[in-house]
Amino acid sequence: MRWLLAIVCFSFATLSYANAAPALDDSFIDKVLVVKSERKLHLISRGVSMKSYRVSLGKQAGPKQREGDQRTPEGLYWIDWRKVSDKYNLAMHISYPNAKDLARASSEGARPGSMIMLHGTPLDEEYPEWYFHTLDWTEGCIALKNDDMREIWSLVKDGTLIEIRP
Repeated sequence: MRWLLAIVCFSFATLSYANAAPALDDSFIDKVLVVKSERKLHLISRGVSMKSYRVSLGKQAGPKQREGDQRTPEGLYWIDWRKVSDKYNLAMHISYPNAKDLARASSEGARPGSMIMLHGTPLDEEYPEWYFHTLDWTEGCIALKNDDMREIWSLVKDGTLIEIRP
């Protein structure tokens, strides 16, 4: 009888644990949140983080100021289009620069830059994917492992808000 009771209790504990974790299957991702200090990208649905990924950022620290500074921007943007990239596998465009970025660059007499992407990792025989995944190597983009990028590509629609925090 004790064994039966133990099995029933274990079954309920397992079921409640399994239901506690959010499931991506039926979720509508309404926001992508990148926290640069954590090197994390979070997929958000109705205010709940559904899944997180490790990211690589621009080679230089701080918010993007101008074209060519090798920094990843900070602020509110949109995923506005996507493409298959010969160099970086899948790529989703981030709508940088926004009005605030344009005003700042204009006041400094600089060009703000463009073509900030969320993308995969190069396929390179000399440097394996794990090598890129352990450091900040982009010109200002946000890079992920290719498997992670494929998953994000399938879950995040064009027009989704992306917030990039320090």
